[in-house]
Amino acid sequence: MRFSKAFVPTLKEAPKDAVTPSHVLLLRAGFARMVGAGLYEMLPLGLRVQNNISNIVREEMDATGAQEFRMPALLPADYFKESGRWESFGPTLFRMKDRKDGDYHLGPTHEEIITDLARREISSHKQLPLNLYQIQTKFRDEPRPRAGLLRCREFLMKDAYSFDVSEDAARESYATMRAAYQRIFERLGLDYRIVRADSGAMGGSTSAEFQVLAQTGEDRIVACTQCDFAINLEADETLSEGKPCPECKTPLEQYLGIEGGHIFILGTHYSEKMGAHFAGTDGKQQPLVMGCYGIGISRLVAAAIEQQHDDQGMCWPPSIAPYQVVLCPIGKDETVTAKAEELYTQLREHNIEVLLDDRDTRPGAKFKDADLIGIPHRIVIGAKSLANNQVEYKPRTASEATLVSTSDAVTAVLK
Repeated sequence: MRFSKAFVPTLKEAPKDAVTPSHVLLLRAGFARMVGAGLYEMLPLGLRVQNNISNIVREEMDATGAQEFRMPALLPADYFKESGRWESFGPTLFRMKDRKDGDYHLGPTHEEIITDLARREISSHKQLPLNLYQIQTKFRDEPRPRAGLLRCREFLMKDAYSFDVSEDAARESYATMRAAYQRIFERLGLDYRIVRADSGAMGGSTSAEFQVLAQTGEDRIVACTQCDFAINLEADETLSEGKPCPECKTPLEQYLGIEGGHIFILGTHYSEKMGAHFAGTDGKQQPLVMGCYGIGISRLVAAAIEQQHDDQGMCWPPSIAPYQVVLCPIGKDETVTAKAEELYTQLREHNIEVLLDDRDTRPGAKFKDADLIGIPHRIVIGAKSLANNQVEYKPRTASEATLVSTSDAVTAVLK
C-alpha cells in the first residue's frame, strides 16, 4: 500500500474521554472511530489488525479439527427462555420485538442456539466428538461502555462449542482447546497467564481465563513464579500477593490483566435443560457433554496496545501488525525514488506487508506517523546513505537506526 492512497486519518490529540492507552492510540492513529457509546467503526488499519488476529485464531482452530460455521446474531427469545437466561441475563441482553410482537434479542453468546442445533442433528455416539466454531459479532448492553474496544456493546468474538460422549472425553476436548489457545496467544506475540476462573453466567464446572498482562488491566491476578498456579482474585478472595502458593508454597505475585480468552467445561448444564441427547454404545439415551471456548477478537486489538506501546505510539507484534515494514524515501532524488520502488517490490515478493510512505512531507512527519502506527520495521532511503549503497534500518522498539547495505535490507527484515 502507498501511504498517499491509504485512508489513515490521524489526529494530533485524542478526544478528552479517551484515557486508556489503546483508546487514545486507536483514535489518534486512525485505526478506529466512535459511532456511539461502546460502538466503533474499524477503519482500514484497525481492520487489518483484527483480520490478522482472526486468521491466526482460525488457523489454530482448524488445526484441531474444529469446523467453522455461522449462527445468526438476531435470535428468537424462546431458546434463552428455555434455559432460564432470558431472566438471568438481565438488562445486559439487547431485547426487541418484531412486527408480530414476538420476542427477540441480539446474541451475547450462543450456547442455547448451538445446543438446539445439536439436539436436532446429533443422535448417535458415532457422530462424536464434534467441535464447531464461529467468528461473529456479539452484543451486550454494557452499563458503562468505556476504554474503547476493551468494553464495547458490539464486539467481534470467536466462540467454539464441543460435544462429547462423557466427562472424560470432554476433558480431552478441553485440553485440546487449552493447548490451541496457548499456541494462539504465543503467535499473537502477547505476554499472558492462564488463570483459574469463575464460570459465571456460562454455567459449568471448570474454566480458565487467558489473561493478557497489562498495567491498565481491570482483573487482579495472583500467580506463582515457580509453577503454573494462577487465579483471578474474583474466583478466590482469600489469596493475595505474598501468600504461599497452594501447590508449591512459593510466595504469590500479583498482576493486572485483560481477559482475552475464556474456556469452559459446561458438562450437561445446557443439554439436560434443553433435551440434547444421543444414543450411547449401549443404545441408551444420555445428555451430550459440552464445552465452550471464547476469544475476544476485537478486545485483543486493544489488549495488544495496552501491553505494547510507548510514548510515541503503538508497538505491534509483527504477526498482527497492519504492515510489517514502512519504507520512508527522503527527498525527491530520482535514485531514492527508484530504490524505494525496488525495495517495495522485493518485500512484497517475499509476502511481506509493506507501507510505502510516498507522501510529499518532511522526514520527521513520516517518522512520527510510522512510530504512532507502530509498524515493526522502518527502512529509510536517503540520497546520502544511498550513495554508499546503504539504507537506514530501525526496528520499532530499537533506540537507534543502523546502516545496512541495500542488498541486505530485505534480509534484515526477514531475520
